[in-house]
Amino acid sequence: MAGSAPGGGRPLIITEDPLLLDDLLRLCAAAGAEPHVHHGLPERAGAVGAEGVEPADPALGPEADGVAGSAGWETAPLVLVGDDAARRVRGAPRRAGVFLVGRELDDPLVWQRAVEIGAEEVLRLPDAESLLVDRIADVVEGAGRPALAVGVIGGSGGAGASTLACALALRAARAGERTILIDGDPLGGGMDVLLGGESAEGLRWPDFAASRGRVGAGALEESLPELHDLRVLSWDRGDRVVVPPAAIRSVVAAARRRGGVVVVDLPRRVDEAVAEVLAQLDLVLMVVPGELRSVAAAGRVAAGVRMVARDVRVVVRGRCPGGLDPEAVAGLLGAPLAGEVPVEVGLPGRVAEGEPPGAQGRSALARFCDGFWQRALGSAQGVPA
Repeated sequence: MAGSAPGGGRPLIITEDPLLLDDLLRLCAAAGAEPHVHHGLPERAGAVGAEGVEPADPALGPEADGVAGSAGWETAPLVLVGDDAARRVRGAPRRAGVFLVGRELDDPLVWQRAVEIGAEEVLRLPDAESLLVDRIADVVEGAGRPALAVGVIGGSGGAGASTLACALALRAARAGERTILIDGDPLGGGMDVLLGGESAEGLRWPDFAASRGRVGAGALEESLPELHDLRVLSWDRGDRVVVPPAAIRSVVAAARRRGGVVVVDLPRRVDEAVAEVLAQLDLVLMVVPGELRSVAAAGRVAAGVRMVARDVRVVVRGRCPGGLDPEAVAGLLGAPLAGEVPVEVGLPGRVAEGEPPGAQGRSALARFCDGFWQRALGSAQGVPA
């Protein structure tokens, strides 16, 4: 049934305005939701007598109790209160996810009514229809805690960022996490190749070039190739197609909405499209070989990434004879050390034979990834300290 997806629930509509109700039901249908409808609450008997006595504060009367006892006031993931019904819900228990909705909201007192009912936003139709459909669709898709989104970027050329991104995604999927691996580098050759799935059926980035507005999370996931228990959004090997930054933003946002893990392989050059991705990441891992020239190059990359990313940490890959130790590399870059990944002998050959990075559970690469996810997914904030 629409609107009953696991973790989604059904939005609650409270209004006595038939025209507004028609609008809200239409928007719910557009989002694939089947709402509960509360058509209003009984008037308080005797509130206005022959003497013309004004009714008492509704917050003190049974109207709010009627709302609180209605289907889903405290449990519905979203409550849409018509402007006509705002006065009657003032005494209902405060909760998140309440929106005051109407068509004529130029009344300056509308904001006072929104505060009185604890509304998060005031939405005026038809201007806010697109926003409201998005909110309702989040409910249908079970939007809750978003996926932990981790980007991987090379501090220098050939640092092994794509290998680490692929291994992180594979280990997360094998740990039972819903996982999407996103190839953020159109010149990188394709993450599906690392997973041995370049011929797998499913959409690639060029298919989203014409996307406008919201991308459905469920539809996105189902449309992508499934390789080794994870979904992969990669570039194809045809002529290069430019995907607008707005489309990239919508796709990454959709990938995060259903929770789990999202891993993004990032290019070293931060342009507008990459900035859209960086803004949605919880953490960026910068892979840096442990030698001075690579650290110098990584410093320039880090400067661009830090302009957008909230949290950048260093992964040192291998140690060169006479090179820098991991702590020194992190110190020179002024970023926390996320760990060290030794160079894995024989990995390129195994990848060429169809074995993806991280497939061998006892390898140093797999052990690093498993440890990273144990810390990341086990912490309260979803990011390892």
